[in-house]
Amino acid sequence: MLKIGDFSKLSQVSIKALRLYDQMGLLKPLQVDDFTGYRYYSAQQLPRLNRILAFKDLGFSLEQIAQLLNENLPPSQMRGMLRLKQAEIQQLVEAEQARLTRVEARLKQIEQENSMPDYEVVIKKAEPMQVVSIREIMPNYADISRLYDELQEYLQQQQAHPGNYYAGIWHDPGYKDADVDGEAVISVAGLVKGNERIKVYELPGLEAIACLIHHGSYATISQAYATLVSWIETNGYKITGANREVYIVGGGEQNDDSYVTEVQFPVIQA
Repeated sequence: MLKIGDFSKLSQVSIKALRLYDQMGLLKPLQVDDFTGYRYYSAQQLPRLNRILAFKDLGFSLEQIAQLLNENLPPSQMRGMLRLKQAEIQQLVEAEQARLTRVEARLKQIEQENSMPDYEVVIKKAEPMQVVSIREIMPNYADISRLYDELQEYLQQQQAHPGNYYAGIWHDPGYKDADVDGEAVISVAGLVKGNERIKVYELPGLEAIACLIHHGSYATISQAYATLVSWIETNGYKITGANREVYIVGGGEQNDDSYVTEVQFPVIQA
């Protein structure tokens, strides 16, 4: 028999790991000295230890390895665990490949512009929320401020308090010079009645939105759109619906440099 130190050297597994495997019942020593507490192992235990290491290398937790080492485990269950691990690793590979694509795109952008980009694009979720809304065909994009004035006046009449979410939803598939299909929405809590013109509904959540923050006037927001659409195409995403503009700091003027707007597009991986 081998003392734990000698077995550690032979197997190239640390004493700390061997003690942990003992505690978890993965690899028990053949004998433990009643007086000294020394653990003794045998070279015949190396195959089991190697199997533990092999499963660990595949990414299984020690708890999962304990199940896999169970001699009564049906082969079908072992195959199932391995297939689940295979799917998990595949997802990780795809996520890291997407990250690699984003890194390459960032490097290319910095090399072309010789500076850090003006905008940072992130992917996140949008939660559903109750909103009041007016949607109509407007002469231009700036006309949406009129809809907000109407919504706020209506909420005052209803003695309802608006939330802090003000957004414009643009339903046209592309940019238009006139006859813009736009929707003004304001979040609201509690019971609010709508009418034929003003709708009250739950704005759907979105599983993935590509978004960036634009600091500055609405007159220059086209730069943000160009950056965001280019990023979406470069990073292997596809636009799936109407885009939103969330007015974090905004107002009726077009050329106010203090405004802060989040531009959002719902996306899926192409």
